Amino acid sequence: MNRRDFSALLTTLLASPALLPSTEAHAAATPNSDAPADIPRLISGSYPLIQNSPKPGATRISHRYLLGMLPDSIRLEAHLTVLSPGAPPEPIWHHKHSEMWLMREGTCTLTTAGTSRTLRAGDMGLCIAGDDHYISNASNSEPASYFVVAVGPPE
Repeated sequence: MNRRDFSALLTTLLASPALLPSTEAHAAATPNSDAPADIPRLISGSYPLIQNSPKPGATRISHRYLLGMLPDSIRLEAHLTVLSPGAPPEPIWHHKHSEMWLMREGTCTLTTAGTSRTLRAGDMGLCIAGDDHYISNASNSEPASYFVVAVGPPE
């Protein structure tokens, strides 16, 4: 999948309520009682990067752009993660949401559903909701960084 295909896919995912008949679109735009009360509702606009102060010796540092609920009760999260050279892999995990990794710099190994793939700067990786996955820096000498976009139901 190239960047244009990804842009079209993301636009379709975010615009999906507009494709529903009007009564369903209205219902989808109405806040869902299943949505966690502590996750804010997102609005159109600009979301600057929120810099975190890393703990001393941290090998994985994440900086959030946003975490919130779209009008159709879909949770959206976006952050930037930087992995130090030789950083240990994150634990194997799975979620109710799907995740996309957009490589910014370096090389990572993304393992999804038992299959490992190499991601380089400019590549995108995708993990469908429910698949076990983890990502690690493939280099012991260079840092790696990537953007994560997670879309799915509230957790």
